Amino acid sequence: MATPLSDTPLSPLKTIAVVGLGTMGTGITEVLARAGREVIGIDISEAQTAKALAALEAATARAVARGRLTEEERAGALARVRTATDLTAAAEADLVIEVAPESYEIKQQIFRELDGIVRPGTILATGTNALSVTRLAADSARPERVLGLHFFNPAPAMKLVEVVSSVLTAPGAVAAVTDLAIELGKEPVAVGDRPGFVADGLLFGYLNQAAAMYEARYASREDIDAAMRLGCGLPMGPLALLDLIGVDTARTVLEAMYAESRDRLHAPAPILKQLSEAGLTGRKAGRGFYTYEAPGSGTVVPDALTPAEGGSLTAGREIRSVGVAGSGTMASGIAEVFAKAGYEVVLAARSEEKAQAAKARIGKSLARSVDKGRLSAEAAAQILDRIAAAGSYDAFADVDLAVEAVAEDLEIKRQLFAALDKVCKPGAVLATTTSSLPVVACARATSRPQDVIGMHFFNPAPAMKLVEVVRTVLTADDVHATVREVCGRIKKHAVDCGDRAGFIVNALLFPYLNNAIKMVQEHYASLDDIDAAMKLGGGYPMGPFELLDVVGLDVSLAIEKVLHREFRDPGLAPAPLLEHLVAAGCLGRKTGRGFREYARR
Repeated sequence: MATPLSDTPLSPLKTIAVVGLGTMGTGITEVLARAGREVIGIDISEAQTAKALAALEAATARAVARGRLTEEERAGALARVRTATDLTAAAEADLVIEVAPESYEIKQQIFRELDGIVRPGTILATGTNALSVTRLAADSARPERVLGLHFFNPAPAMKLVEVVSSVLTAPGAVAAVTDLAIELGKEPVAVGDRPGFVADGLLFGYLNQAAAMYEARYASREDIDAAMRLGCGLPMGPLALLDLIGVDTARTVLEAMYAESRDRLHAPAPILKQLSEAGLTGRKAGRGFYTYEAPGSGTVVPDALTPAEGGSLTAGREIRSVGVAGSGTMASGIAEVFAKAGYEVVLAARSEEKAQAAKARIGKSLARSVDKGRLSAEAAAQILDRIAAAGSYDAFADVDLAVEAVAEDLEIKRQLFAALDKVCKPGAVLATTTSSLPVVACARATSRPQDVIGMHFFNPAPAMKLVEVVRTVLTADDVHATVREVCGRIKKHAVDCGDRAGFIVNALLFPYLNNAIKMVQEHYASLDDIDAAMKLGGGYPMGPFELLDVVGLDVSLAIEKVLHREFRDPGLAPAPLLEHLVAAGCLGRKTGRGFREYARR
């Protein structure tokens, strides 16, 4: 009987074979060689091995030019890499990392051949992000030696490595590979075997929803991508990211996830199949959701779907003065934005006292800008002078644009719009800043629904560049054109969308947050590992649990409920763990406890 691996001391992983020298395999080879490992790069194509060596030479030359490597270190790294076109070259390896195409047939064939080549103590790692590690391990003669080692693209730059154990994997193999990841300067996250693991498990559901949103013609590709970059601080929009990953790859990952979860959110959007089968697989093909300068290029070029320069042909209405209704953070932030852009602003609340308090908050915000050297004291004083505080909405009698920023409660908003209808002059544009309620319900509370539109600012309004411009089926063309023009004047990026729950950002963001909660609820991964995975693997500025605690768990739950009610998709039902925390009064940072505990201020 073989000795259990957990009882066998493992030799250090000094010589490592990388099977498959595509982009990912070449990147992993570079990481290993620069960290002092002997690397055997194996690919069935001689042309591919030559291409990989040329890419390594170019990448390390760039590192020298940027001062990240010395010439001596570069020469040493290149000398540690040798290539082969036959798996027998892996005979002396302590670890083999397979990064072949995402196919059980191909990967199982590689593992079967390796069984007869490598030493009994060699660890076999698969780089899959979609297939079952357990299924690959079960087909091997030494399943306890098989695990997943999922690097992220580009491997030299991305810090995250997911170390994936199956029920068959020996702890000694996991420990050895985890130690290696740390020595490579990576941050390993331990995860169980399920399609997508942590980062891709959350990321691909979100990408799929974005593809479906685009396919439904709810918003343009440019607006969907801009909304997620500017509204969530993401490095790339979802459709551009799908083109980078490969539309065909995304479809494969989602098929595997759906086979496991049966969650409709993972069922690949039909457009992914259409693009894949047409050969429009993204950057590598020169065309996917966008069109590129050439295959492999990242430079987007105009095509038939590119918006025309100059925007709307409809002339907007003249806006000289703006009314902002509300006294909270969002209302004062929006008033500050309009005043900075040169508009005369009336900031009205339910009482003079509340309105003055909101104006005082703007004064403090402007003072901070002066202290940081972003504004002169004189300019700050002029901005504040443009804002008139009022204790009644009657002060909106002469405004050209009235923006509502009161509590996210439909009845309160409807009552306010009925009041604005009576107070505001004919032709005034009435806008709501709701993030999740139907704009048309506000419009129907007035006698002029054609003049009502959504202007969803993001918090904090002075800093966030995005405004979602939400048209109802009743909104007039010139009202839409007016708000687009105003967004330009206040230096905001406007994206267009229709009047449905969540608009663009929340409709894509909150299902992703909900899925992260489900992962914790199912004990698949820890809060810290999930947050680390999304920051390091997905480039998110905050992990999902950090973000949930900042937004507020009660606010998050309310948005989840609205999305579930609107789309009736079982996958959008709020995670029970979120409901339990809200019921317990654990609402996030504002209460000192949410998913994590915070020091009371």
